[in-house]
Amino acid sequence: MGYMPSDSFDITNIDHTLISMSINDLDIHPRIIGSLKKGRFHSFETILSLSSADIERATGLSAGDVSILKQAVAEAVPKPPVVTALDLLRGSGSAVPIRKLSTGCPIIDKHLKGGILSRGITEISGESASGKTQLCLQLCLTSQLPPEHGGLGGGAVYVCTEDVFPNKRLHQVIQHFTRKWSPPRLQQDLANLGDNIFVEHVAEREGLMFCVHKKIPILLAKGMVKLVVIDSVAALFRCEYGQGETVKRAKHMASFAAQLHKLGHQHNVPIVCVNQVSANLSSNSSRSQVLPALGLSWANHITCRLMLRRTHKKVAVRVQPASGGRQSDDIECAVRMLEVMFAPHLPPGACAFVVDHQGVSGLE
Repeated sequence: MGYMPSDSFDITNIDHTLISMSINDLDIHPRIIGSLKKGRFHSFETILSLSSADIERATGLSAGDVSILKQAVAEAVPKPPVVTALDLLRGSGSAVPIRKLSTGCPIIDKHLKGGILSRGITEISGESASGKTQLCLQLCLTSQLPPEHGGLGGGAVYVCTEDVFPNKRLHQVIQHFTRKWSPPRLQQDLANLGDNIFVEHVAEREGLMFCVHKKIPILLAKGMVKLVVIDSVAALFRCEYGQGETVKRAKHMASFAAQLHKLGHQHNVPIVCVNQVSANLSSNSSRSQVLPALGLSWANHITCRLMLRRTHKKVAVRVQPASGGRQSDDIECAVRMLEVMFAPHLPPGACAFVVDHQGVSGLE
């Protein structure tokens, strides 16, 4: 496995496009610009992050002047070209067409209409031991396959925020993965798949922001990785804030999600975030139900939500023998469900799967 490149970083000096733009470039009356400078408004980001009333109080401008100011800022901010839904379907009207990353299982790929989208944020949520990390590990391997086989032709970044990266499990899955995709199916060497997975462990929010603003962009710019996995996004945003800091937490999550969307859009790569669940005790039933963590503050920023859960059913799975080994007996595996909660391109539905020694496999 690789390791993330390091670089000097100041969390207060993030290289955003909006921050680098000056108010001197606005085509408005010099009187308004002078009032902005007196109020210490020097960037578009500051103007867009405050309400009209706050700007009026800080600068002494009238409501009409503030309206003109916001209109000028909105027109000056660079925006992607407008395309229609038909253009997206045909793959035209956009410089880079949307790609889909295979999960490594044709049954699950069929349920997801091809796999994980290369635009937006895909969330994989579920209870402990539901298969979230297993699915993410498999995505890290399929991303290295060529595009004609459902891959993206590049490595992956795996950011761990709570548990140690499952190195042993990865190498176990790699053994079966290379056996499955070995020549003549592929005319390439798959022996070094682990070297193309860059792992970073972070224990606080500042470290996570450091990763997504400085380290990951370096790898993406060099074309070394084609997939970004955050496992999990809930671990840090759950524990670092008190009950009276919900607004502060929402702002930090919005900034984090905006950077992920920016990376996905600029480099056309899938962004996968693992999320935990919270128990919701219904008033009409004593049965505990689970919901994805972080509430609407986070749900409004994701594009696709997949929920994984265990069931009480079990199914027999035949263990493939190792090279030169004898045939092993069947083993029982718990049946799990992959449910599409919402997505712009998928209808709600569920697909059964199991997690065994080979990885994640769908059931007919």
